[in-house]
Amino acid sequence: MNTVTAYARRIRRQIASRYYRISIKQRILFSFIVLITLSISAMGTFSYWIAAQEIEDNAYAGSRETVSKTAQLLDSRLNDVALSVQSLMLSDAYRKMMLDVFSHDVSNYYVHLSDLQYVLSQATFNQPIIENVLIVTPIGDFYSTTQIRVQDHSFYDSELYGLSKGKPGGYWAKGHYDRLFTGSQRVVSFVIRGIYEYPYTPISNVFIVVNIRESRIDELLNKGGQQAGWDYYLVSGEGEAVVESRWPFKGRFPWKPMLPGAGTAAGSKDYNYSYGGKEYLVNYTGLAASPDWIISGMQSRDQLLGKLQRVQRITLYVMAVFLLATWLITNQLTSVLLKPLFKLQRLMRRVEENQLSVVYESRYEDEVAQVGYQFNRMMSEIKVLIADVKAKEEDKRYAEIRALTAQMEPHFLYNTLNTIYCKSVMGENDDVNEMILSLSQMFQIGLSGGKDLIPLEDELSHMQQYFAIQQKCYEGLFEYTVTVEDEVLLSCLLPKIILQPVVENSIQHGFSDRTAGGRIDITVSREQELLHISITDNGRGLDAARVKQGMVRAPQSKKGYALFNIRHRLALYYGAEARMDVGGEPYKGSRTDLWIPSREER
Repeated sequence: MNTVTAYARRIRRQIASRYYRISIKQRILFSFIVLITLSISAMGTFSYWIAAQEIEDNAYAGSRETVSKTAQLLDSRLNDVALSVQSLMLSDAYRKMMLDVFSHDVSNYYVHLSDLQYVLSQATFNQPIIENVLIVTPIGDFYSTTQIRVQDHSFYDSELYGLSKGKPGGYWAKGHYDRLFTGSQRVVSFVIRGIYEYPYTPISNVFIVVNIRESRIDELLNKGGQQAGWDYYLVSGEGEAVVESRWPFKGRFPWKPMLPGAGTAAGSKDYNYSYGGKEYLVNYTGLAASPDWIISGMQSRDQLLGKLQRVQRITLYVMAVFLLATWLITNQLTSVLLKPLFKLQRLMRRVEENQLSVVYESRYEDEVAQVGYQFNRMMSEIKVLIADVKAKEEDKRYAEIRALTAQMEPHFLYNTLNTIYCKSVMGENDDVNEMILSLSQMFQIGLSGGKDLIPLEDELSHMQQYFAIQQKCYEGLFEYTVTVEDEVLLSCLLPKIILQPVVENSIQHGFSDRTAGGRIDITVSREQELLHISITDNGRGLDAARVKQGMVRAPQSKKGYALFNIRHRLALYYGAEARMDVGGEPYKGSRTDLWIPSREER
């Protein structure tokens, strides 16, 4: 008991937790729908119960009437067959045949056989359900010549003859295979002793056998029954099949214990039974033409109570319509009431998408509007804070760029001044003058009036002055070329002192084991919206994978710092828009590629 209580409490807590997590609109919808559902369900159930009782009573009465009408139809057809046999026995041809039977005169057999053809044809014409008629006499059998008689099978040796001994007034035999005529069809037989003139005394050794095809009886039984969902079966008082066409049962009728005995089936009765996992209504009534036979009707309760099911569906449809209407009305009502809150919610989502210029406006002065005004004040303060943070970050970025740019100058300056000093001591004053002039021009371009971005033309001029100084320092060591695809590109802006460190790497490291024959090629082109600068040399090469790894993190020593510096400055200026790539193999030269957004000077 304690376990069940604890489990119930846990379920209740879970439901409450979920209820608290849903929105106000959903809670209102849920409350209205539960209330309307309970009201409509109670009213619908009560109405359905009243209608169900009435419809069920009418359905059972209708089913009994249907079975009774089917029995009347079959009785009528069977009685018509019996009347046709009596008409046959009143014919002149039959009377002449019976005279010869009494006198045991077989000389006129074929004459009588021919005379009886019209009478037999008339019987089958009047009653189409008759398959064939056989008149059995001691002087021979008489039948329609359109039928083929089985000569080696005598009626007197058949089961029909044995049954006729106990029923001198005639009887109906249940379905069997026809052994008297070819084809072996399943037939229902009517057997009666032949009579002769007044007082129409039956003759013990003359019989008339009328065969009706079993399928014809089945058609009469189920004529119109399939549309109503009925299946009719003709059974004996012992529950055995009289007509086996469409007989679905294995053995006897499954409800045989409820059937009346032979000769007691005067009224119609009905019972409810289960069979094959379904509920059925079984009605039965006896036949007047054959008291031992019973017509049983079998119908699924689902089909019988179809109207009740329609009432049930209509009730469910009405409930569904009302629930849908409730949902629509409640949805509109809650939308109107919660519209200011939803508006504030949408503004907050826009803030999540970095749209900080949103402002809440409302004609109302309720509690939600007051929250919206507080939201506006909060957004104003946030924008002020963000502006302060951006300004500080911009100053920090600018300072870092200046620091990185400044780091590129001292190393080159020390080497250049040292070379100028050496040449001055050696008396090479012309070279000293040229180097000082180039160095002055380099400083002028490098300072660039305090600008961080300079035109490509100035950057290339800065690099050419650097080449001039290096060629004085390392006479005959290298040559260089500068190729610009389009002069328009010379006005594109890029960070200053971005190319000189790459060229310096080629001279200082690439040509460290040379005294002559070095070559540096610089090409400038446009790739889509990017400025592509490529610097190649034929120096000693490099390990590209190792160099790329060193570009990601600042090296611990000064070696390899130039490439890291360039890559870091490009990231600060352009973010992911700019990129840098290094390639080459040992002793096969190196290549450095820069892709910079092409922004022209204004």
